[in-house]
Amino acid sequence: MEPPTGSVRRTFEDHLRGLQDHILRMGAAAEEMVYRAVEALRQADVEAGDRMQAMDDTVDQYNIDIENECLHLIALQQPMARDLRTIAAAMKIIGDIERVGDYAVDVAKTAAKLAERPLFKPLVDIPRMGQLVQEMLREALEGFVNRDLDRIQRMIQADDAVDHLNRELHDELIGWIERDPSVARQAVWLILIARYLERMADHITNIGERVYYMETGEMKELHQ
Repeated sequence: MEPPTGSVRRTFEDHLRGLQDHILRMGAAAEEMVYRAVEALRQADVEAGDRMQAMDDTVDQYNIDIENECLHLIALQQPMARDLRTIAAAMKIIGDIERVGDYAVDVAKTAAKLAERPLFKPLVDIPRMGQLVQEMLREALEGFVNRDLDRIQRMIQADDAVDHLNRELHDELIGWIERDPSVARQAVWLILIARYLERMADHITNIGERVYYMETGEMKELHQ
């Protein structure tokens, strides 16, 4: 393939920056969903699930639109190998962002069930997990846009913290159930919410793996 002319290259780079901006917007929408889902749990908001569904529809539309942008770039701009890796990474990344949004809806819907009565224990670990997931998403997407593997390393550290909190909370809640079976229903729902957050972190780690591939040309397993 012949290298593109200067004007063609500038046009491609403009389109690529637009693509990256749209991915950041999609990520910001998903991050807002994570925040609102955890807030629904904290505030015992029984109606959050319906509101979150509308937000999820927005994220889903981003997914469709950005995928079309990627295909347009491949078809019309004839990207070079490095650029093609960026576009390929983008197409995978938006799928993982979309799954983060789906899990946020699941958290909000489960939170509505927990709102029926006061919780038997204070919420500590789950809000912290939610904060870490939001931080992970920001680091992963900034790493993508800026080609910054240091941000991906920070994302990995946050993922380790999410996994640790999930294990600790799971063990704590199982202990509660063994001591007091009357809390089992709430405890299981809290375990489920923590699992949803842990799955969000896994999808964000997938984004980190795509960024690593984009920069190095190698796929690397980042999950511990």
